[in-house]
This record gives sequence, structure tokens and C-alpha cells, in this order.
Amino acid sequence: MSNAMSDFYVSWSDYYRTIEALAIQIHQSQWAFNQIVCLAKGGLRVGDILSRLFRQPLAILATASYGGPNNQVRGSITFGRDLTMTTANLGSRVLVVDDLVDSGVTLQKTLTWLDRQYGFYIDEMRTAVLWYKHCSVIKPDYYVHEFADNPWIHQPFEPYETLSIAELATMLDPPSDRIA
Repeated sequence: MSNAMSDFYVSWSDYYRTIEALAIQIHQSQWAFNQIVCLAKGGLRVGDILSRLFRQPLAILATASYGGPNNQVRGSITFGRDLTMTTANLGSRVLVVDDLVDSGVTLQKTLTWLDRQYGFYIDEMRTAVLWYKHCSVIKPDYYVHEFADNPWIHQPFEPYETLSIAELATMLDPPSDRIA
């Protein structure tokens, strides 16, 4: 198992096709879940699309484990205080989704957190990600791509990690004579 850092680049179209491939894989498993919990930020888009396709409620758990330059330094894991959800209770069969498992620690600790906070409601939890790295301490139930090595996955929204709103305004708002 190599810890060498290589690069894997994902376009917007590849990103959405990967989410769709994940959805098909979950569907073909015939597992009937009744709640999706996505890990924010990376799992937000994944959870949103799966929630729409499967017509199941989406709950959001805010997590953070990366920081530093370009948001590429793994640090300690921080969890939000609670889930954000639109249902009175969490479903009994929960699909936990994120964009990827790198070390796997966040996903593993999320399962523990959910069990401690909502275990009374939960009969079964399964996990789904777009990208699974073999260096992870946990193997997700569903994943589309797996990596024997440990590449840095450059997702299409990555430019927003370093772009400021002022730079964006300069790029998109050409000078004009209009009155604000």
C-alpha cells in the first residue's frame, strides 16, 4: 500500500456521471433505505442527487477534517452539534454518503456518532462514496472508483477553495458605467 501522492482530476461531467453510477449500484443492490445522511461539505452534492433520485429524505451532518493550504491538510475531525433534517425522526435504514474515503476516519467516526446520537432509531446503516482509497480504515458498502494508491482527487469545485469573492467579481463583472 503506497502513500505516494499522485493526482486524479475529475471534470464536472465525470463527477455527475460518477454520482449516477453510484446511484445505479445502490439501486441494483435492492437495499431499501429510508433516509440519507450526507457529510458536508464533500457529500452535499452526492446526497442531494441521491435524495432526488431515490425520493428519500436528506439529513446533513456538518463535518470538517481538512484545512491548511488549499484545504489539503488532514487535521482533527469536527462534527456539527446535530443533524439538519426535515423529518421528525431519523430513518431506520440509513445510507451515509460522502464524496470519498481517504483515511476513512471521518466515515468511521460518523457511524459511531450516528449510533450514539440516533441509535435508538437506526436498524441498519450502509455507506456510499464516489472514491474509495485502499489506505482507508473502512471499506464503504458502495463505491464507484477504488484506488490502490493514495491520489489527491481534484474535484471540479476545487478552484473555489482558493478563489476569493473579490477575484470572482473581477472575473465575471466587466467594468461598466451602470449605477449600483
